[in-house]
Amino acid sequence: MLIFCVVLYMLATVALGLYASLRVKDSKDFMVAGRSLPLYMSFACVFATWFGAETVLSVSAKFAHKGLGFVSGDPFGASFCLVLVAIFFTRTFYRLGLLTIGDYYHQRYGKLVEIITSLGIACSYFGWTSAQLSALGLVINVLFPAISLNQAILIGSVIVTFYTLFGGMWSIALTDVVQTAAIVIGLIVVAMLLGQQAGGFDKVVAAAQAEGKLTLFPHLTTSAWMVFIGEFLTMSLGSIPQQDVFQRVTSARDEKTAFLGTLGGGLFYFAFSFVPMFIAYAATVIDPTYQAHFQAEDAREVQKILPALVLHDTPIWCQVLFFGAVLSAILSTASGTLLAPASLLTENVLQPVLKHFSDQALLWTIRAVLVVVSILATIIACNSESTMYEMVESGYKISLVVAFTPLVFGIYWKRATTQAALLSIVCSVAVWLYAETFYDEESAQFWECIPPQLYGLAAGIAGMLAGGLLPQWLDHTEADPEVLAARKGTAGH
Repeated sequence: MLIFCVVLYMLATVALGLYASLRVKDSKDFMVAGRSLPLYMSFACVFATWFGAETVLSVSAKFAHKGLGFVSGDPFGASFCLVLVAIFFTRTFYRLGLLTIGDYYHQRYGKLVEIITSLGIACSYFGWTSAQLSALGLVINVLFPAISLNQAILIGSVIVTFYTLFGGMWSIALTDVVQTAAIVIGLIVVAMLLGQQAGGFDKVVAAAQAEGKLTLFPHLTTSAWMVFIGEFLTMSLGSIPQQDVFQRVTSARDEKTAFLGTLGGGLFYFAFSFVPMFIAYAATVIDPTYQAHFQAEDAREVQKILPALVLHDTPIWCQVLFFGAVLSAILSTASGTLLAPASLLTENVLQPVLKHFSDQALLWTIRAVLVVVSILATIIACNSESTMYEMVESGYKISLVVAFTPLVFGIYWKRATTQAALLSIVCSVAVWLYAETFYDEESAQFWECIPPQLYGLAAGIAGMLAGGLLPQWLDHTEADPEVLAARKGTAGH
C-alpha cells in the first residue's frame, strides 16, 4: 500500500510538472513564471523551496542529538535571511525587472563582475542540490532496500530533472502549492500521533527541556561560539545573493505580493521547522535506543532514524502521510536548486561570452545546462559522506564570500564601483582560502577557530571600501542598455 501511494504521488508530481510546461512560451516564463504568481503561489514557492530535505531529516536529527544550540544556521539563519530579503531587497529586486541575480551584477558593475559572481553563486548550489538528491535517494533506499543508495540517488535525480526540464518555474510554482499542503498536513498529523505515543506534547517538551535541548546558547567555549556564529551568518547572509531567492521575488505578480510572499514564507518556515524537530525528539522518547544511532560513524546514517521509525512503528496511513510530506519537501527544493544555477550559467556566463542567443535558443540552452547541473550534482551526492546540513552550509560559504558584499554595497553605497567590486572579490576569496589552511574548530586560539568564511567576508568589505574610496584606476563599467532591455524581455536576444 505504501509503495503504491509513493509511486502514485511521484507520477502525479511529474504529470503536474509536465502540465505546467504548457504555460512556457519563452525564457521569461521558464525562469520567472512570467512574473504573474499570486500571493498564495508566491508564499508556497518560498516556503516549499526552503523547507527541504535537510530541514526534515538532517536538522531534526541534529536537534534531537545536540539541541537548538547546534542548529543556528537552519532554521534560524535561513529564516532570518528571508526576513532580511523581504525588508531590504524585495523592492530593488522586483523593480529591476531582470531574469537573474547575475543580471543585477551586470547592470551595476559590468560583464566581468557579472560572470565572476554568477559562477560563484552557481557553484554554491551544488551542495544544496546534492543534499536534496541524497535525501531523495535515502527515502527511496529506505522504501526499497534492494536498491542501493547510489542507485536510488540516480533514480531520484532523473525524476526531478524530468519534470523541471520542461516546465521550469511554472512547474515549480504549481507543484509547490500541492507540496506545501502535503508537507503541512502530513507532518502535523505525524507529530500528533508520535507525540501521543511519547506520552503527550508536554512530556516531550519537558524531556527536551530537562536534557538541555531547548537551550539556544549552551556553549561555554570560544570555539563553540564561533561555530554557532559562523553557521548563523553563513546561512543568513550567504543565502541572500541566491538565484532561487531572486526568482521567487521577481516571479510575483506585483511588488506587494513579492514582499508579503517572501516575508510570510520566511516566518512560516521558521515556525514550521520546529515540527520535524519535535517528531525526531519524540522518536527518542518513544524508544531511547534510537539515541545510540546518533553515534554512527557515517554521519549520513543518522538521517535514516526518523524515516526508519515511521516505517516500522507507525500505521500505514501515518507512513503514507510522512513519506508524502518528505518527498514533497525534497522535490520542491530539488527542482528549484536545479533551475537556479542553470538559469545563471546560461544567462550570465554563456550568453555574455557566446552572444547572439535567440529567445528559443536561450530556453533550450537553459534546459541543456540544467541536465549538466543535475549530472554533476548527482555525482557529488553519490560520493559525499557529509550530512545534508553540512552540504547546504558548504555551498553558502561560496556565495557569502563572492557575491554578498558587492550586492549589498551596490544597492546601498553610491561609491561601489567596478574596481571596488573586483577588489572586494579578490580580497575576500584570497583571505578565505588562506584562512582555511589554519582553521581549527577546536583550537584554544581565538583567531584559529574563527570560521574562514567570516575572515573572507571581513576582507571583502575592506576591499569594497578601499576600492571605492581610492582613486579609480579601473574605469567603472556601465551596463549595456540593449543587453539589459533584452534580459528584461523588452527586446530580442
